[in-house]
Amino acid sequence: MIMDYLQVKSAYQLKVVPKTNGLTFLTKLTGIAQVWSWDEQTASVRQVTSLPDRVVEFAHSPCGTKTVVGMDNKGDERQQFFLLKEGGAVVKPLTDAPEFFHYFGGWSPCSEKIAWSSNRREPRCFDIFVQDVESGQYEEVYRHDGRCDPIAWLPNGTGLIFSVQETNIDNALYLLDLQTRQARKLPICSKQARFHSLQLTRDGQHGYIVTDRDDNTMALCRFALDGAELEKLVQIDKWDVEEAKLSHSEEVLAFAINEGGRSALGFYSLTEQRQVMAENIPGGVISGLAFRSDEQLAFALKSPTLPGDIWTYSLAEKSSERVTYVGVAKEIQDSLVEPELCSFRSFDGLEVPYFLYSKNHSGKSPVVVYVHGGPESQIRAEYHPVFQYLVNQGFTVVAPNVRGSMGYGRTYVQLDDRRKRMDSVADLAWLVKDLSQKETVDPQAIGIMGRSYGGFMVLAALTHYPDLWAAGVDIVGISHFGTFLKNTGEWRRKLREVEYGYLGEDDDFFEQIAPLNHSAKIKAPLLVFHGRNDTRVPVSEAEQLVADMQDRGQQVALHVFEDEGHFTEKLDNHITLNQGITRFFLEHLKTVHSEKE
Repeated sequence: MIMDYLQVKSAYQLKVVPKTNGLTFLTKLTGIAQVWSWDEQTASVRQVTSLPDRVVEFAHSPCGTKTVVGMDNKGDERQQFFLLKEGGAVVKPLTDAPEFFHYFGGWSPCSEKIAWSSNRREPRCFDIFVQDVESGQYEEVYRHDGRCDPIAWLPNGTGLIFSVQETNIDNALYLLDLQTRQARKLPICSKQARFHSLQLTRDGQHGYIVTDRDDNTMALCRFALDGAELEKLVQIDKWDVEEAKLSHSEEVLAFAINEGGRSALGFYSLTEQRQVMAENIPGGVISGLAFRSDEQLAFALKSPTLPGDIWTYSLAEKSSERVTYVGVAKEIQDSLVEPELCSFRSFDGLEVPYFLYSKNHSGKSPVVVYVHGGPESQIRAEYHPVFQYLVNQGFTVVAPNVRGSMGYGRTYVQLDDRRKRMDSVADLAWLVKDLSQKETVDPQAIGIMGRSYGGFMVLAALTHYPDLWAAGVDIVGISHFGTFLKNTGEWRRKLREVEYGYLGEDDDFFEQIAPLNHSAKIKAPLLVFHGRNDTRVPVSEAEQLVADMQDRGQQVALHVFEDEGHFTEKLDNHITLNQGITRFFLEHLKTVHSEKE
């Protein structure tokens, strides 16, 4: 049953509680994301928060006795902060401005203050605030025209490092002096690049950063706060280093490498100046690196057959241990499939990778192609309930990382920018061409689905290559870049224009490619989902397309979730969404395929 696949839970967003080394994480065991903790003595998990809506993020104070939790309202991503004390028994509101966005920026070293940014002054401007958590008093310490996020306090508490998003992928780091209220760009940010996973040393003079400033891929580097040089410690020509964590003793850096959608875990010894890769860890995607001690690292791991749990790794014993069993799926465990990593050559010879989910079967099968969002994102080797269910219903599921995807270097991610947009859609056409040559694929029963930007890709594929597809599912997708840019958040528009094109400059191109303008060409039945409270892609993107198609009598249906935003977070809605998708494909692909056999 599809419900067996949809009700599988996971543990994610791991945090280690300072001083206690306790492990906390988010999970939807109650149907919506809340904070839970793991008890080492009993090897059991305990619910920490019972807030009325989903927890978006949380952070423990350096003293380990306080926690800040961010909760939004019906998926609108406008999170408000709450202070937790006494193990979650005491919950105190810190912000009360539900019409504005708030982004957490870390605890002060003394555990008395927090930093956050918000667009309270102007919708497009995010300013930085510092707040005393006990009194609740806060003050504006810096004004910025655009998106900025505080990410770290200096160890002595005199300053904040914040990140300014400069393009759709690039950011720069600034140091804010809290006494003078003056900010300066860090010298390492001398040109446009990505600067992620900042780790500061206790002396407040040095740090470690993951960046692609001087290369095509992301490398782990050491730097001085007042210097422009980057000392490369770990670099892989083909793959990105995507996360790093400094040990308590500051002698070891743990890092994760993105190897084509799967993770590899490594350690760099700062004393011996050498790296070693971890052993005896299941394949999958690793995130949330956190040292419990100098000898033990904790992390979250998920894979197609391991829906998501917390693990630890012993550096001395070179062994891993699964410590939570949130992602247990006994009813379906034996049916879960590991995908094969494949690739095809697109129209211009570019090699495009994709994951292929399939089970051994005779004859040809219907196919569902899934396109990820972003577009600066990547489909990873994780648990996807719909993929697994469809495969066990006789489908083949294909998840490509078309040009424009993250994880393959700066050159690859920029191959679809602005007026090169339709090249990524052409990748989908050439993928179908490649799949159609396989003996196990029915070329007349290929469907497509995608979320957010992936929803645009679905609509673009259905309108520009209408004869290739037998069914389509669009989830919170964009139907016209012009209307999307006009109606999305002002601060988001500035960053999205770098990727999609600029209002005023690229209007002709927007009109040329807009699925809304070509919807009459859609031949396949289309199912559309959207959240009423979506602050990224307004629900009007779905409504205008569906209304246009319905006026012509085309086969289209729209389902709007009144209590969701860009993501489908609540369990009931998650079930409704994915049951609808699977029924749709079973009807329009599996049934049609079976009738032809």
